[in-house]
Formats: sequence, C-alpha cells, structure tokens
Amino acid sequence: MRVLGVHEASRHEVVFVQVTNPASKPMRLTRLDYVFAAQGQTVSEGAVPLARELPANSAVVVEVPLIGDARGEALMLKGKLTATVDTIVKSFSVSAKIEAEPTKTEVE
Repeated sequence: MRVLGVHEASRHEVVFVQVTNPASKPMRLTRLDYVFAAQGQTVSEGAVPLARELPANSAVVVEVPLIGDARGEALMLKGKLTATVDTIVKSFSVSAKIEAEPTKTEVE
C-alpha cells in the first residue's frame, strides 16, 4: 500500500492509497480496518467497507477518511485489509507513512 495524496474536505481529510495485487490471481477487496497515528498517539481510526475487484498484477486507489486534526504532522497508517481470493478470505497487514506537510511561510 502506498499513499498517493491527501485531500482536505470541510469536516475531514481523505487519504488516497494505492493497493497493489502482486499475485497471479484476482482478489476482491472487502474491508480495510485502519488506524492513523502521530508520535505514537492515535489520531483517527475506523473501517472502510469495500467492494472492489483487484485484478492480478494491478493496483486500485482506495480513499481512507482521516477525521481529526493532524495537520503538519507525519502520520503512520496501519491496518488490516481483508480480501477474497477464489473463495478464501484472507487478511493482510498494511502500513504506509504520510509525510508531514511543509509549513507555509509568507514571502514579503
């Protein structure tokens, strides 16, 4: 899993992550349980129900809501991604680092 970007909305931010399937079989993503942490403290956590097909050797983008104030801080996204391969349900541990936003300064 790799972070592609962060979008600020009026009540929360959305983190775009890329999920890759390196296997030779397609899988169906069904759920992502996640925790965002900064400096060892939980900032936001939750679950995203999914119904996404992920073909073999390909990638999809998943939107993960970030509710809480973590502006300017580096975050870690950790979680468990649940998917079905053939008829077998599998869980994968996932993690990704979100770099801190650079501070904005005014130029005179």
